[in-house]
Amino acid sequence: MKVHYKINEKDYSFEIHPGKVLLDVLRENGFTEVKGNCYMGTCGACTVIINGAPKTSCTVLAAQVNDAEIITIKGIGSVLKPHPLQEAFIKKGAVQCGYCTPGTILSAYALLQKNPNPTDEEIKRAIDGNLCRCTGYVQQIEAIKFAIKLLTEEK
Repeated sequence: MKVHYKINEKDYSFEIHPGKVLLDVLRENGFTEVKGNCYMGTCGACTVIINGAPKTSCTVLAAQVNDAEIITIKGIGSVLKPHPLQEAFIKKGAVQCGYCTPGTILSAYALLQKNPNPTDEEIKRAIDGNLCRCTGYVQQIEAIKFAIKLLTEEK
């Protein structure tokens, strides 16, 4: 079957097997910035934003989200022009191996899109499904709070 997505603001069509998960379809078509690990939705490494909400792409059938708008970590910033969340994660040391980082940042991005000034508890809940085995969560929460400050200064 053929599916259509808008990924990082560009239109794509892919021929897929109906049983494939979105994670595999994205990676097989060059979106290797989407990491995969558990295939159970428990680690959060494969988080992408689908129609405005963060979702683990390993638990979503690619056919289920036909015609969806998908944002990967490359859709919010670049090496030359990083999003304030990406910038904050680097400045606050919230990145070590980097495997969980894209999913965690996208979970935080989705939160800040809906709530630009979240409490610590709301930040913790937003990244609750993203496991990090390197930095722990203190640096990630500090980075998100720093990004809020950067975003506020941008306005």
